[in-house]
Amino acid sequence: MPIKLENVGIAVRDIDATIAFFTDLGLTVTGRDTISGDWADTAVGLDGNHAKIAVLKTPDGHGQIELFEYLHPDAIETEPTLPNEIGMHRIAFSVDNIETALERAAKHGCYPLRGVATYQDVYKLTYLRGPSGILVMLAQDLTKG
Repeated sequence: MPIKLENVGIAVRDIDATIAFFTDLGLTVTGRDTISGDWADTAVGLDGNHAKIAVLKTPDGHGQIELFEYLHPDAIETEPTLPNEIGMHRIAFSVDNIETALERAAKHGCYPLRGVATYQDVYKLTYLRGPSGILVMLAQDLTKG
């Protein structure tokens, strides 16, 4: 059976602020909507499911994220995920220039957790805390260009 990754879904506090962060990193909004109704309740498993959504695509066209800002039921605040916790906890992006990407992230108040590391002269990489506490990994391939 063939399988294809469609997107990664992320619940956020403020969809507009999160869209601004990811579009500054180079993603493009491909659609926005507000969803609700029996079909949404059934698909997601929440009664009265009502949310703003946005789909963003990476410039290469291969990756997509879907953002959700819940209107009902109320969003549940949790502690930000740590890199060593079990479960899904980060989204990773390849960038041409990590310093440029970090300058763009800083405009949104998002900075590396500790700094930028170099792995065997192959990658520069860092984790940062994005909007709504999302862990974002940025990696620059040093073997290219």
